[in-house]
Amino acid sequence: MTLTTLAQRMHAQISASLQPQHLELVNESHLHGRGELDSHYKLIIVSSRFHGQSRIARHRLLNQLLAAELAGPVHALALHLYSPEEWQSRQQAAPASPACRGGSSE
Repeated sequence: MTLTTLAQRMHAQISASLQPQHLELVNESHLHGRGELDSHYKLIIVSSRFHGQSRIARHRLLNQLLAAELAGPVHALALHLYSPEEWQSRQQAAPASPACRGGSSE
């Protein structure tokens, strides 16, 4: 199988490297008025690799892991990165994305 879309490549990278218990990659580009198809993403990852890591360390790990994919059209990437225990304490929910000031919700 050839991975052709940005979302597919990011999903494959994350799955192979972090072996997450939960992974959601949501393309929220349609909520923004930029007219770009792959510009805004929300990423929710639950992985035991995050246990004991600071929020900054988790973000750095993801930025390094996805460096090639993020070099393209991605304008915004919301990262919600949890250990399994943190995910359980949050009742398996991540915060909603804020409305885009320059976009459209239609």
